[in-house]
Amino acid sequence: MERIKLQLSSQFPFSTALQIRITDINYGGHVGNDTFLSLIQEARQQFLYHYGYTELNFSGVGLIMVDAAIEYKKELNYAETVKISVAALNFNKIGFDLHYLLEVESNGFLSVAAKAKTGMLCYNYDLKKRMPMPEEAFQKLTHV
Repeated sequence: MERIKLQLSSQFPFSTALQIRITDINYGGHVGNDTFLSLIQEARQQFLYHYGYTELNFSGVGLIMVDAAIEYKKELNYAETVKISVAALNFNKIGFDLHYLLEVESNGFLSVAAKAKTGMLCYNYDLKKRMPMPEEAFQKLTHV
C-alpha cells in the first residue's frame, strides 16, 4: 500500500500551542483522525487571525478548503500540549497551500506527531464561485 509522504516547508512563520481535551479522545484512547483535522482548523484560524484575516474575510474574499492530507507519526493523548506550526506557500492565481507541523513534547524534546497540508481556494460564498487571490493577502503571507 502506498503511503502519503508530505514534504513540508522548512520555515514556519507562525505557531500556536493547543492542549488536548478529554473530548478530543476517541474510543482508542487517543486523538482520532477527525480531531487532527479540528486541531489544524483551529491553528489555521489563529494563523489567519494573526495576519488580520478570517476564512470569511480574506482581504475581501472567502476561503474554502479544497483538499487535505495528513501523515500521522505519533499518537496524541489527553492533557498533552501540541505545538502546531503553520506556513503558507505554493500560491497561484486562485489559492495556496497551508502546511502544518504538529509536535508534542516527550522527555524534554519535541517529536513530530503529524504533518498536514490543506489546499485553500479563494471563494465567494454568495456567488458560489472561486475568486482571484487578493494581492494584499499574497503580500502579507509571503513577506514574513
